[in-house]
This record gives sequence, C-alpha cells and structure tokens, in this order.
Amino acid sequence: MYQRPTQQTQGPTWYPLLILIAAMTLWRLVIAALVPVTQDEAYYFDWARSLAWGYFDHPPGVAFLGLGTLLAPGSAFLARLGGLAAGLLTLLLLAALYRNSGLQNGRDLGLALILVFATLPGLAGGVITTPDTALALGWALALHEGERALAGDRRRWITAGLATGLGLLGKYTMVLIGPVFLWAILRSDWRALRTPWPYLGALAALLAFAPNILWNASHDWLTMRFQFGHGFSTAVGPLAVAPTDAMDHSGPGTPAERIGSLVEYLLIQLGFWGLIAVPLLLSPWLGRSGGEAPQRARAIGLLPHARELLIAATLFPVGFFALVATSSEVEPNWPAMYLLAAAPLAALWLRRGWRLAMAAAAGNLLLVSLYAFHAATSALPLPDRQNRILRETHGFAELAQIVAELEAPVYADRYQTTAMLRFHQPDLETSQWPGLTRPSEYLRGRIAPRVDPAAIQGAFWLVTRFGAPPPIAGFAVDAQRTLFDCPAARLAETPHPPCRHPLHRWQLYHYVPAP
Repeated sequence: MYQRPTQQTQGPTWYPLLILIAAMTLWRLVIAALVPVTQDEAYYFDWARSLAWGYFDHPPGVAFLGLGTLLAPGSAFLARLGGLAAGLLTLLLLAALYRNSGLQNGRDLGLALILVFATLPGLAGGVITTPDTALALGWALALHEGERALAGDRRRWITAGLATGLGLLGKYTMVLIGPVFLWAILRSDWRALRTPWPYLGALAALLAFAPNILWNASHDWLTMRFQFGHGFSTAVGPLAVAPTDAMDHSGPGTPAERIGSLVEYLLIQLGFWGLIAVPLLLSPWLGRSGGEAPQRARAIGLLPHARELLIAATLFPVGFFALVATSSEVEPNWPAMYLLAAAPLAALWLRRGWRLAMAAAAGNLLLVSLYAFHAATSALPLPDRQNRILRETHGFAELAQIVAELEAPVYADRYQTTAMLRFHQPDLETSQWPGLTRPSEYLRGRIAPRVDPAAIQGAFWLVTRFGAPPPIAGFAVDAQRTLFDCPAARLAETPHPPCRHPLHRWQLYHYVPAP
C-alpha cells in the first residue's frame, strides 16, 4: 500500500476542539428555538411529510433532514433537528480534516473552525435547514475522505465517492467536487490514476446518486431540467407541471453588464465573511501578534497534498460560478461551499492578525444573534429594507389561523405562502393555484392536493399579494378581505395600512362560479 510521508508533529488534543464545537452547537440550538420558520424551510419540511427520491426543485436530501417535523407538526425547532445534527457532523468532519491536513497548531485549528462557523453562511446556514445544509455535510465528508486517500490510503476514494453521491442527493452543485478531486490527484498523486481506486470511487458516487437519477428518468427529468434552466438562466423545454413558467430567464447581455455582474458576484462572496473580511484584507499590513512562537509556529502549515486539495476546493466553486455570472444570474449561496475549504487557508493567512480575526468573528456572532432576536420579537428599530427576516416569518401563523376558519376551500398564489399555511396549520388541505406565479412541487399533486381549475365547481378563497384579483376563467369575485401585517403587531383587517411600512398586505378573494 502506497504511503505518503506525513508531517511528524504532535497535534492538539480533541478535548478543546469538542468544547469549541459544543459551544457552537449550543448557540445554534438557541437560535433555532428562537427564530420562526422561514418560507423555504416550510416548503422543504412539507416535502418530509411525503418522502420521495426527488422533487420539483431539488433532490431529496433536505426532505430527509426535515423529518423532525413529524414529531410535532408546526414546531420550527423540532423540524430543524435534522439540519442541526447535519451541522454538528459537518463541524466534526471539518475539525478532523483540518487537523489531518496539517493544522497542528491549536490556535490555527481553533481559528479555522471559528472562521467556518462565523461566516454569514456558517451562522445562518447552521440554523436554517436548506439543501445547502445537506450539501455542506456531503462536501465536508468528501473532502475528509479525499484527503485521507491523497495521504496514502487510496482505498478511501471509494468512501469519497460515496460521500459525493450523498452530497448530490442534497444538491446538484456537489458535482463540482469532481474537478477538485481530479486536480488534487494530478498535482499530488497522479499514479493513483493507474490504480482502480479513483474509478471505483466514481462508481460508488454514481450508485449512491442512482435513486435520484432513476426518479428523474421516470419523471421527465423534472428536477434536472428545472435546475439547469434556473442555474444557467435558460428555458429547457416546457415544464411538465406548468405550461406558463413565470421565471425570468434573462441574464447580463452587454459587456458592461457582464463585468458588472461579475464584480457584484465577487463582492458578495467577500461579503459572506462579514466583519472577518476586514482582517483578511488588512493581514499583509498587520504586525506580528504577541506571544507567537515565531519560527516554529510559522513552519507548521498545511501538508502539500492537503494544500492542493483545499486550494482547489476553494477556487473551483468560486471560479465556476464567476464564469456563470458573466452570462447568467447567480444566487449568492451557490458557491458557498468554498468557505469550508477556505477557512483553514484563511486561518494561516490571519496568523499575524488572529486577535482582530477573533474580534471580527465575535462581531459577526453578535450581529446575527441580534438579528435572530429581532426575527422573534420585532424589537429592533431597523429600517424597512433591513426587515427581510420579518417578511420571511412574521404574521403567517395568524394568517393560517384565519384561513383555517374560512368556510370554503383555500388556495394560495405562491408556493411560499402555501407552505407557510400548511406548516402552521398541518391539517389544512390547501395548495398552490397554477399559472399565477412560478411552478413548484405543489403543482404535481404529491405533497398536497393538485388544483385542477376545470374540475372546481364551487366557491373558494385565494390568498394573494396581488392588489387586484387575478382573472380566473369561469369564476368571478364577490367578496374580498384585506389583511395588513405590521412589525410587533397582530394582523389587522382594514382597508388602509395601520402602519407606515407593513411587512405584508394579503388579499383574500372569494371566487364563485360566474353566471
């Protein structure tokens, strides 16, 4: 068996690392109990009530993470337990990866873990359950096993492949680990390509991912077509569930727009570091930190094979989506898994300014904690444009209670509203009305009753944000109710806003068959 020479240095014990990870997890538990469910979370938790190997928007990983919703329907905290457990496993895997990669100095290793935790995606994503939660776990496990394979145990390419397949079941961007591994092998252990292990790893990834491939094959490649069209701003054939796709497929056109889109993308990725971006940019000009063992501490760094792996796992996601950004709209979170590999590189970069980095991480933690408190209480005097978290969460429980008391069937125009109504009133048989906004899993009739407008004979209510009732063939509106949702206030049914900046204005239109 091939064995790569390793750096002979006594590494830090696990005890302080476990204490640090426990503290991080405790913070996540508190915030998860404090913050109400968000709209996309409610949508994914609805999937967990009808498990399948695929869904309209994503593969099934996030649905499995949401199984906690079955313990107590309507509880955001219990619904998030799967995501919190995945976040804990991710931190443990990253601690082992960073340690095996050569971060033998306890302060370097601790700072790397703090950095990956205290970035804005690390703080928010460690609490809010999304497909990125499953992706992060698969990415961390794949990097851990890939590093072990590069370190000498080539059989670990099989487990790296299994991790890749599991990551693909969480989110398709896991595919970017492929070129990362290829680059690391070519740079650090190209002779491994003469052995069967990397190829067996690729086969293992394919087998682990096969259930979703088979599901897509039997459902007209639904998820893959949606994700390809969404990711590259193109229309890829008619969506089987909705003949009118309301999504905007436009992207930057002129050279100036392309450059502007790229610059905006790069600034957002830097912004993910929050206050930590300040020491990252200032590190070359910072003096030597006091108390550092000068030469010995600096001599201990990443092992060569691990450095190649981590650099590739940082640059490939950022570079790939930078290329996409020049021709298409890129959502900020798409390349965020690069932060898992960038954290140890940043920890070494910040050796001179580790105190400033720790202060910046603490600042990020404080700001996000205050924002979470605001989400639960509406207590902070934030300007309206900073109230996104309130718009995501506030007022929906009351809206669901009002809707549950209506005498006729109720539908919603948006999948987000549908999901929130069903989360807060799990027994409510509501669904999304087709053709009004972008399609979703609800239009397939698997997780909720499918709405067939031609088959509806009686009256119904439609919950919408449209100021005028959407025209629906064969029906007319004979009544409407207007509900305003203001911060730190209950829903108010009134024709005029009771506050200057309402978070929501919901219209409830009552449709009856037209004469």
